[in-house]
Amino acid sequence: MLLSVEKVAEKIKAGKTLYLAGDEELLKALPKGKWIGGTIPYFMDDYGGKSTSAEIFVTEQPDYVSGCTIKMYQAEELENIPEDSVENGFTVLIIPALSEVHIKYANEAPEYEKIYDRQIIGWISGVDLKDLGKVTPKVINGETGEISDKKAVALHAELPLDMYATIGIVNIFKQGNGDAIIFDNEGFSVIDCYIKGKKQNFCDYLLDNKTDLKNPLVADYLGALVNVSFQSIDEKNKTVNFYAPVFKGTEYKLAAPIENYVTKFDESIPKGLDRIVFSCNCILNYLYGELEGKKTGNITGPITFGEIAHQLLNQTLVYLNIHNR
Repeated sequence: MLLSVEKVAEKIKAGKTLYLAGDEELLKALPKGKWIGGTIPYFMDDYGGKSTSAEIFVTEQPDYVSGCTIKMYQAEELENIPEDSVENGFTVLIIPALSEVHIKYANEAPEYEKIYDRQIIGWISGVDLKDLGKVTPKVINGETGEISDKKAVALHAELPLDMYATIGIVNIFKQGNGDAIIFDNEGFSVIDCYIKGKKQNFCDYLLDNKTDLKNPLVADYLGALVNVSFQSIDEKNKTVNFYAPVFKGTEYKLAAPIENYVTKFDESIPKGLDRIVFSCNCILNYLYGELEGKKTGNITGPITFGEIAHQLLNQTLVYLNIHNR
């Protein structure tokens, strides 16, 4: 829910554990307490998509969650996150966009030990799009007051033995019927690709086919569809840039177009999710789907520069749900 600084401060002083998203100045004005936060002015509220720098989006951790630990991570410490995450619990992780920790986590997280054995969910913090390049995204450790554009912040939480957490991913994109695309290098930008066994410039391929860059590349990992969203095409340098890394040897296809984002989300979000502890959606879905003022099911949360469900994701909605054993 979106609340004023005063209302959020009351919750902190009352001892509530909170996951917060909002304008940097608002977050800096809060008292110390059991909370973590990231910067962003875009949200999916109870009434639909909204952009505001006057309120903070608050996710209040349920009282049955215990044993919370908040920790900051530098780039070289990121691999410790799964080890620090509680086996019968979950971790909420916030990483500042465009930082070394963002790049490193995106590239290396799939190889971290226990990364898929722990319930690690979160988001990439951002800024107002008009401030890109002028202001850096931040994260805040509410316990210490430390604010950083170079570190990640995580809240590790423990659940009672009669409960457990699962992560859900809502990806409204499917692979289209076009060419299979393979890259021989990995990272956030590429020059060449292989299509039908032949090497060609990926920038030229996209331009020649008049590709709509609103539709991401989609890889099928044993039935799990993972998007790689397009950031830009550099025609001068014949380079294609992404919001997440592509991986060497993985087969990608361009996504099939989406006609109506709201309808697709409503169809794709599972029913009966009555214990969602945290959720977020992607800024690209917000922009391309024109979600301001529109609802995507009953799921609320920050609109982010990237989603974390174990690894970094793009153009998805992710959520953490709690179950009884």
